Amino acid sequence: MHTSFHTTVRHAGNGRTVVDVVGDLDVVTAKLLFDQGCWLLADGHRDLLLDMSGLTFCDSSGLSTIINLWQRAEQAGGDLALVAITDRLAGMLRVTATDTLITVHPATELGHLAPPVATEPA
Repeated sequence: MHTSFHTTVRHAGNGRTVVDVVGDLDVVTAKLLFDQGCWLLADGHRDLLLDMSGLTFCDSSGLSTIINLWQRAEQAGGDLALVAITDRLAGMLRVTATDTLITVHPATELGHLAPPVATEPA
């Protein structure tokens, strides 16, 4: 069964751009995340944080997309980090030694990593 995939982009108060990844990240959906990430980088968003708390599945195509986006961010003078990854994705990162390249944060750090944008009182 294929879980619906979508991303939501939000801008944090510290200049980070957070991409909420929801659903299955696989051969069918990986290009959607890649295109979203490339568009954000091209638009000047250099510090990307992928919130994986809504991820339900990730295959090798999804992992490849994450690595390719990290490389693109590095080439653009920025960074890509992950937060709230699943045990399966953690295992994939560990086996491929990608966890030595891409910063991974626990879910408990999300509020600190991506505080809400402050708004002016009306």
